[in-house]
Amino acid sequence: MEKRIYLAGTCDTKLSELDYVRKRIVATGARVALVDLSTSDTAVDGADIAAREVASHHPEGADGVFTGDRGSAVAAMAVAFERFTLAREDLAGMIGLGGSGGTALITPAMRALDVGVPKIMVSTVASGNVAPYVGPSDVTMMYSVTDVAGLNRISRRVLANAAGAIAGMAQVELPEVETRPALALSMFGVTTPCVNQVVERLGGAYDCLVFHATGTGGQSMEKLVDSGLIEGVIDTTTTEICDLLFGGVFAATEDRLGAIARTRVPYVGSVGAVDMVNFGAPDTVPEKFSQRLFYEHNPQVTLMRTTPEENAEIGRWLGQKLNACEGFVKFLLPEGGVSALDAPGATFHDPAARTALFDALEATVDQTDKRRLIRIPSHINDPDFADALVAAFRDISSGGQ
Repeated sequence: MEKRIYLAGTCDTKLSELDYVRKRIVATGARVALVDLSTSDTAVDGADIAAREVASHHPEGADGVFTGDRGSAVAAMAVAFERFTLAREDLAGMIGLGGSGGTALITPAMRALDVGVPKIMVSTVASGNVAPYVGPSDVTMMYSVTDVAGLNRISRRVLANAAGAIAGMAQVELPEVETRPALALSMFGVTTPCVNQVVERLGGAYDCLVFHATGTGGQSMEKLVDSGLIEGVIDTTTTEICDLLFGGVFAATEDRLGAIARTRVPYVGSVGAVDMVNFGAPDTVPEKFSQRLFYEHNPQVTLMRTTPEENAEIGRWLGQKLNACEGFVKFLLPEGGVSALDAPGATFHDPAARTALFDALEATVDQTDKRRLIRIPSHINDPDFADALVAAFRDISSGGQ
């Protein structure tokens, strides 16, 4: 089946702009299909795929989309378009045009596509906070400069650039294919020595993909796991869970470790940097935490030490997630400290907090032949701990216990 670039937008309001982009893509020699996402249920001449066809993929059918209320119709069409997109077998890439509503309508489908599938969203909101639209995916956001409301000397140039970009992305061939198995690792500044040592000890046997544990980093790692692009995980740095539970800015979602459970990928984990909750500049820290212990990582990042009670909650949360994992799992507990700041003489050194964390994990995790908690009498950044992580991963990746 010859693949096509899918061009998405609301043809009832943006047909001239969409048709212009379609012609620019065709001029490159690429194939394109214009998908109408109009929510007015008015047939529009010129689309290759009608809005009603897309809407029919909604769980309630097209009537679940064409409600007569714009807000609910846009939300429903977003659901329908995502389901429609995932059913395509000829999709070479996707480009969308829109304002805030169109961007919210189109980007969920883009995020649902595998990482590596070309995605460009030309949007009036692309110069602001695009995290809700991009999420853990590789969506390329292009600012439209002028509104996507007619063709003019600026919009023609921007839209032509976007058309050329998506055509180039869809047609480019990688010069070489990586044959080593892909291994995902999670890292924070305070666990960098640990991860660097792990990568070194693996000796080039794996294509190591390191993810910064900033909330989105963990989501991106697990999206690749869900996409079948990762063959093993060494998740040393689960700090995003602290921010999820206690209001930090680098928060995981409730689905953290969900991809591990769904795919049963070989998994070695640890509690790197769960001694801290991340906030922005000092004046952004909520007042209720004013009496807590802080460390200024840099002018834009303020770290708050987690308490024994919070560590126990983290341990229970993690333990429940680990219990859902039916593949091979080894979870290592560094008794000497969980980050560069949690070491003798360092700002966050707190043996009582570590004890609460480890005890909660051991009380919660249902240990089996395939799921094990292992205490290691080392600091997380010590060479011995890196040795233990690598040995544990080699064991489970070969089907051992």
